[in-house]
Amino acid sequence: MARPPIDPRLWRHARSARRYLVSSVALSLVITVCIVITAVVLARVLAGVVTDPGRGTLGAWATELVVLACVVGCRVLATWVQSRLAHRAGATVVTELESAVLAAGAKLPPRELETRRTELAVVVSTGLSGLRGYLVGYLPALLLAVLVPPVVLVVIAVHDPISGVIAVVTLPLIPVFMILIGLLTQGRAEATLAATTRLSDQLLDLFAGMPTLRALGRESGDTESRRPGSRGEPARSMEHRVRELGDALRQRTMRALRIAFLSSMVLEMLATLSVALIAVSIGLRLVFGGMSLYAGLVALILAPEVYLPLRMVGERFHAAQDGMAAADKAFAVLDSEPAGSEDASLDSRSNTGDSRGDTRIGDFAGAIEIADLAVRARDGFAPAGLSAMLRPNTVTVLTGPNGSGKSTALQAILGLTAPEAGSVRVDGTDVRDLDEDRWWSRVAWLPQRPVLVPGTLRENLELLGARTPGGSAKGAARVADELEAACIATGFDTVLAELPHGWDTVVGVGGVGLSLGQRQRLALTRVLAADRPVLLLDEPTAHLDSDSEATVLRALKQRARAGATVIIVGHRPSVLATADQLVPVHAAELMEAQRR
Repeated sequence: MARPPIDPRLWRHARSARRYLVSSVALSLVITVCIVITAVVLARVLAGVVTDPGRGTLGAWATELVVLACVVGCRVLATWVQSRLAHRAGATVVTELESAVLAAGAKLPPRELETRRTELAVVVSTGLSGLRGYLVGYLPALLLAVLVPPVVLVVIAVHDPISGVIAVVTLPLIPVFMILIGLLTQGRAEATLAATTRLSDQLLDLFAGMPTLRALGRESGDTESRRPGSRGEPARSMEHRVRELGDALRQRTMRALRIAFLSSMVLEMLATLSVALIAVSIGLRLVFGGMSLYAGLVALILAPEVYLPLRMVGERFHAAQDGMAAADKAFAVLDSEPAGSEDASLDSRSNTGDSRGDTRIGDFAGAIEIADLAVRARDGFAPAGLSAMLRPNTVTVLTGPNGSGKSTALQAILGLTAPEAGSVRVDGTDVRDLDEDRWWSRVAWLPQRPVLVPGTLRENLELLGARTPGGSAKGAARVADELEAACIATGFDTVLAELPHGWDTVVGVGGVGLSLGQRQRLALTRVLAADRPVLLLDEPTAHLDSDSEATVLRALKQRARAGATVIIVGHRPSVLATADQLVPVHAAELMEAQRR
């Protein structure tokens, strides 16, 4: 499907682009008028100097020269202002779209956000920056290509109809070749963006698996390891894989650049030959007295201006494609509808102005009822037909095969995922009707990938409202005792003992600076230290040894006995043995669900 030269979605989502478009059209009109006046005045002066030697003094042409200087200055000023506005608009539009995409991405359902996280990262980090080339170069050239050639052709035809006919016949050759080149390069920009996204995704996976690769001795190119079952063939290391991915992206980019340079050469050649035809025709007629010098000079001066805007469009077309390909991805996010029905969608309520949170949470009993819950997955439902009563003082374990929807069930309890059918009720009230902030303030959630922010361990602990020792808060001793008990339960006390700065130790994005096990212990400590009546834990003992796992499970059991509603996703025998209630979770394909 061909992309329109000026994508209307850009003006709909980026308000600053609208003002720039209006200003650019006005400035393009000014530039067009200046081009015509410059050619007419310059031809008048040159023809007069040749045909009327009696006005040989420079002062005799003072009026024309002043007008010429003013028009040239006006054109230069208009071009400079247009370029300056374009650069400002480019930066503003890119920032505006990046913010909009980030906001829209944050509203995506967790499952969709997980699948599109790399795409969003590439679009926001580098992809949309290509829009500057579109706004700075391609759009002004496109406006000039629409305005300049018709006006200049009319002026040429008035002064020299033959040159006008030649221009009319040869001018369409440039758009025709541009279309052919566009067909040849169709999809190149999208393919390059897809390759960049794929490279980023695979690099993230490789770096995430670095500890495992290092443990297996496969992180460097000098490894002596072998693939299982291979006949002495060296295993491809991480270094080799990264090099292969980088080479593939480099080759794709160079192919796109080669086509861009060749297409520019073709357009230049066509424009040069077309101007040469007009110049030869004018020269022959001037020699044989078939036209006036003034008319010939006007046509000759304006002839390159007819083809120049189209050449500029062709030259800058490829530079704009990368940005527009990324913009297509951005618009897909901005225009996407939330998953599920409108009545069940969390985002549709906020978009239509409906208020979530009219129902207040008063005295919280902690009973959570899941009734025939079904959440749409890629090719079916996961979970499908899940029903359970989750009560306080009870440890409930959701168990089932991978992909059955256990983690999705936790997200439905939180209200982050809109169900296709069924409901989740908290003390008899649908979770979608609860005040989000009040409900989430009663829940401590541990996902499979705990969120750790850049900063100190103390700041990460306080994300769930857990208090740390220090400060002048009342009951600081009790807070310190509770935190110490949580650290002992998770084994994080041994981690703190090894860190010279203790709770003031600084970690990077995602907990960089800590091992996987230490990150898991910190996240568990944060959950146990938070005074929340509902605990949702997704594989809480992952990355822990058996002794630490037993300690954590005992601590969770104690929290349940103290009145908390503890819900765990797990499949290990030790986790299952801790459960007071086992809830099997199943998925169903679409046809199977319809038969039900």
